[in-house]
Amino acid sequence: MKKALVLAINFLCLTMAQAQERSIDWQGHRGCRGLYPENTIQAMLKAIDLGVSTLELDVVITKDKQVILSHEPFMSAEISTNPEGKHITAFQEKTYNIYQLDYAAVQTWDVGLKPHPRFPQQEKTPAKKPLLADVIDAVEAYIRMRKLLPVQYNIETKSDPEGDDSYHPKPAEFVNLLLAVIQPKGIAPRTIIQSFDVRTIQLVHAQYPEIKTAFLVEETSAKKLKTQLNALGFIPTIFSPAYQFVDQKLVNSCHRKGMHVIVWTVNTLPEMQKMLDLGVDGIISDYPNLYSAIKRTN
Repeated sequence: MKKALVLAINFLCLTMAQAQERSIDWQGHRGCRGLYPENTIQAMLKAIDLGVSTLELDVVITKDKQVILSHEPFMSAEISTNPEGKHITAFQEKTYNIYQLDYAAVQTWDVGLKPHPRFPQQEKTPAKKPLLADVIDAVEAYIRMRKLLPVQYNIETKSDPEGDDSYHPKPAEFVNLLLAVIQPKGIAPRTIIQSFDVRTIQLVHAQYPEIKTAFLVEETSAKKLKTQLNALGFIPTIFSPAYQFVDQKLVNSCHRKGMHVIVWTVNTLPEMQKMLDLGVDGIISDYPNLYSAIKRTN
């Protein structure tokens, strides 16, 4: 009897441990881009309503050194309406360089009313590119008001070597400006800094070790993983590849190295289920409204 009780307790502990290890990080891409204008306060609050555990978002820097949400360091023709209420072309968009515009000038543009060609379900509503500080304040207040669990912030630095000093500051200044927003808000333990640009997450790892890091890659494989990590120079908290390149060997290799695998951007239920079956630790999606259905079957 005593032996049976011990075995039962051991089994229960193992089951609980496995359940904890299998906790999936459900992330809303740019808030919930498939449903609301991307990288806006509206999109972030809607994603919270849909039960995400992490808000995925992008940041750039304005001329007056403000950290704002934007996927591109310029006013994208795909989503932007200029101060005169007119649309711009893809040929023009890069001339509206956010790093050459003060925050006040950026606020004269709308990024929520233009119909999105790739996301027909997206709610059209007036929206601006917000300050990261304002997003954090809005999210934290909303969570307190609704008595919800805190969310994480997965923040991508939009930078690359070719854009230094033209579309954004150099990595050290970029990272310092970003952390100057994050740290006073008290969200550092719930923050992930991600990037395709290894320089920014190298700096975060070295200077702000309390912040989790995610290495974004597109094409990858178990065979390429060593080379990619050598280029980074350390083992990040998270390896974050495009889901199309993920297989069992890659997931197993990442887990052996102690990294979580969070895949992007997964927008259908079959693809989500395939990723979960491979053992990924998190999913980033434009459609977090799909998560409730996938959670019921797992």
